[in-house]
Amino acid sequence: MPRGSKSKYSSKQKRKAEHIEEGYEKRGTSKKEAERRAWATVNKEGGGGKKSGSGRGKKGSKASSRKGGRKGGRKKKH
Repeated sequence: MPRGSKSKYSSKQKRKAEHIEEGYEKRGTSKKEAERRAWATVNKEGGGGKKSGSGRGKKGSKASSRKGGRKGGRKKKH
């Protein structure tokens, strides 16, 4: 599989990346950068490609990116 190939990703992962990419583009990020960030997010949350032979083994994360972003933006009280 050549580098950058998305053949090992499930259709759900591809749809998710497309949706994330659209969100970045709406906020003014370039097409190329939006695509890069979208796939990085899919890899972070899902652990990479999910089709057989793609080294799967981790369960998919159900955590919301938005919730994580809100939590990470607040200061923690000690």
